[in-house]
Amino acid sequence: MEHMRKWAALLLCALALTGCTGAGQTQPVTRVQDGLLGTVIRISIYEQAEAAVLDEAFACIARIDGAMSVYNDQSEIAQLNAASGQQPVPLSDETLALLACAEEVFLRSEGAFDITVGPLTALWDIGGEHPRRPSEPELAAALALVGQVRPELDPAAGTAYLPLPGMSVVLGGIAKGYACDRAALLLREAGVGHALLDLGGNIYALGTRPDGEPWRVGIRSPLIGEREAIGALPAADLAVVTSGAYERFFIEEDRLYHHILDPATGRPVDNGLLSVTVVRADATLADALSTACFVLGLERGMQLLETYEDTEAVFITEALKVYVTEGLRDDFSLLDGRFSLGEVGA
Repeated sequence: MEHMRKWAALLLCALALTGCTGAGQTQPVTRVQDGLLGTVIRISIYEQAEAAVLDEAFACIARIDGAMSVYNDQSEIAQLNAASGQQPVPLSDETLALLACAEEVFLRSEGAFDITVGPLTALWDIGGEHPRRPSEPELAAALALVGQVRPELDPAAGTAYLPLPGMSVVLGGIAKGYACDRAALLLREAGVGHALLDLGGNIYALGTRPDGEPWRVGIRSPLIGEREAIGALPAADLAVVTSGAYERFFIEEDRLYHHILDPATGRPVDNGLLSVTVVRADATLADALSTACFVLGLERGMQLLETYEDTEAVFITEALKVYVTEGLRDDFSLLDGRFSLGEVGA
């Protein structure tokens, strides 16, 4: 329940900025479900709609969870990992396509986004029941399975293969975004024109508010223990996806260890960033790019985004500086006086 309350509070931060929950405004039909894709899913529809539409949206997300979540021992990804170094595993076209998408981001980000970090995430277990700082020999052994040898995808045969024994992939940095896109498409095809979807912080603003204005989505404070929005931006048919050091972490000897691991070092990223929010029309790439940019850091992350069309971002640093890409500068509103806008290279 505490997990659910946490994510409900986060979405309320976004909804409080939409201007659609006050007197005389459209009241949403909302459904919340915990556990899918390892997070809390919340979908709010701001118009009259059949209850079956929400059933179908959650069934879509559950199907993706059943195929792609490492939390599900029977998922396609779990079976792929279990067969590493042994044999190719049959996968659905959908899962193969998402693996291929992840590999494309791996190449364009020069390895910053890497789904083969499975051995590292298992070793640190950040967000799990037994998080810990691993020893140097343990890190070295896990790193030997990360990055260099890639998953072998065979669309013609409908299979994938992890060549090294002990190799494993995790889709946590892209599957939630993909599920968000699929659920939003399902709602749109059912005639829904005004909705907000939140899949563990992956927010998709479907259409506009009922009054025709864009949604106003809040960017949460990246400071530990805070829930308020430090900034806001308009969104209509856009995904707003954040990766941050505040999401899952543990503290040992007064040092914070967060869940975003650098595939090159095997350790939590430590480059001065607190969060990266990526804004684009599809949540799938927004999800992957938010992680890639967090790993790359401010300047290299900005450079990566320049290779993608119609993609904007908000970077927040430990110095409480907020860096906004050019396409958002006229629309982003800073709401917290402790933070200030910065210029890249200044």
